[in-house]
Amino acid sequence: MVLLKIAAHWEFACCKVAKKLRSHGFLLRNSARLHQVHSLHSSVTKCSLEGREGQTLVCDFHGTLLGTPYLFPYFMLVAFEGGSLLRGFLLLLLSPLLWVLGYHREITMRILVFVTFCGLRTKQLELVSRAVLPKFYLENLHLQACELLAATGMRVVLTSMPRVMVEGFLKEYLGVSEVVGAELQVVRGCYFTGLISGSTLAAKQKALKDIFGEAKADVALVSSSNLHDHLFITYCKETFVVNKEEDTSGISTEMPRTKYPKPLVFHDGRLALLPTPSATLAVFMWLPIAIPLAIFRIAMGIIFPYRVTVFIGALIGIRFAVGRPHTSTSDASTGSCRKGELYVCTHRTLLDPVILCIALQRPVPAVTYSLSRMSEMLAPMKTVRLTRDRKRDAATIRRLLCDGDLAVCPEGTTCREPYLLRFSSLFAELAENIVPVAMDARVGMFYGTTASGRKWLDPVVFMLNPLPVYTVDILERVPPEMTCAGGLTPTEVANRIQKQLADALGFECTAFTRRDKYMILAGNEGVVSKQCEGRVVSNQCEGQEKKKQPK
Repeated sequence: MVLLKIAAHWEFACCKVAKKLRSHGFLLRNSARLHQVHSLHSSVTKCSLEGREGQTLVCDFHGTLLGTPYLFPYFMLVAFEGGSLLRGFLLLLLSPLLWVLGYHREITMRILVFVTFCGLRTKQLELVSRAVLPKFYLENLHLQACELLAATGMRVVLTSMPRVMVEGFLKEYLGVSEVVGAELQVVRGCYFTGLISGSTLAAKQKALKDIFGEAKADVALVSSSNLHDHLFITYCKETFVVNKEEDTSGISTEMPRTKYPKPLVFHDGRLALLPTPSATLAVFMWLPIAIPLAIFRIAMGIIFPYRVTVFIGALIGIRFAVGRPHTSTSDASTGSCRKGELYVCTHRTLLDPVILCIALQRPVPAVTYSLSRMSEMLAPMKTVRLTRDRKRDAATIRRLLCDGDLAVCPEGTTCREPYLLRFSSLFAELAENIVPVAMDARVGMFYGTTASGRKWLDPVVFMLNPLPVYTVDILERVPPEMTCAGGLTPTEVANRIQKQLADALGFECTAFTRRDKYMILAGNEGVVSKQCEGRVVSNQCEGQEKKKQPK
């Protein structure tokens, strides 16, 4: 806490000095020149999109396609998610200096790159670029700029950022043909040195000459706040300006989720917020308080009765919202046992079965895949592992249903976004008394799930949030005629329940499976190692990843 207070004091002092330097004109902003160039060209919001299918577009990435010109949050994501807390903290301490040097872009970029990448493994950057950065890029895209980009044929994007940070996203989500960016230097084939090449304006101009030769691109998309963008206008026939002041004129430049160029179903990483300097400072100042608070929250769920847990949870910041509580009325079935009810839950975090028990005010056993030993030890109710052998798993579920009620998450893995993965049909074959449970979790600082990190920390990380929210909506029992007893196939029952839960939550159904998620995010099948329960085994995927679109 003392170190954090010193860091915060130093941070605010440097910000004051930086503000004085800027106000006294020690740094040239070139605002008059930018305004002059801006006045000569039309805004992108007034651009016609018709008849541009065969045209070529050239633009920069940040400040044009990416609505914000500030690069610090994206380097912080790499430092925090791919590196460590210490690397992220060092980058935070340098943020006042980076703000002072904001208009010396090349110097700022070299400092950002060195602190973020020096000693970082290439594999970590590949993982962050594929699984973490796309979410934050999509949330900050400029709507009109991306619409113009999508209307053109050949698309060339230049960036001062390291090419590997943006190339995958630009080609997969925006269909960019060519990406020109800075190149990171690598030593021993797997470690970054922290040095870059090709980030200068001259390197960008040379790349444009190599691509177009003596010809010109049809359209240039430039930023009103970046002087460097305007220096390659001479390579284009027509120019449009992305003006960051468009929001004041009543024109929305924010891209809604419904207009994403490609649905974002999966993403990884722990940070749930864009780590701007102020947000990152808040995270580091909150952590010393959050760690003991999370331990107390977990102990509370283990020690206290369910009825008391709800009230204590409200006092320490955990919000529960339970709708339509259901009373168990298990029916006798043919055979030697009285079958219990099967609670079919959506899967948001590893705490789903625990929250269900709190909502029902009684313990309900749960069946899980690849649950770590730590999570099993902390669970206040009985947990039973499934083996992915259909016959053995079916026998296990039948036995547990004969003993009483049971909870199952047929998606097989968690999903953070408003989508439901494909439901396994096994539960529909075995149960007649099915109760759908719509569960959702909302966080503001940290995600309590991971595909490539230490899964045993998931419940702890979820509890680190200042005000985590869990909603549980226990729906009416599925009528017998809508189950396999009524003549429907197990697949039809599973799909109907998936659709019912998606409608209750306002989500969308997909055909993705657990295997698809882990192959896309982590390059493995998501199996927990017996030797190391907290880590996901890295079985590399051979061949191309299987891609599916939401239904």
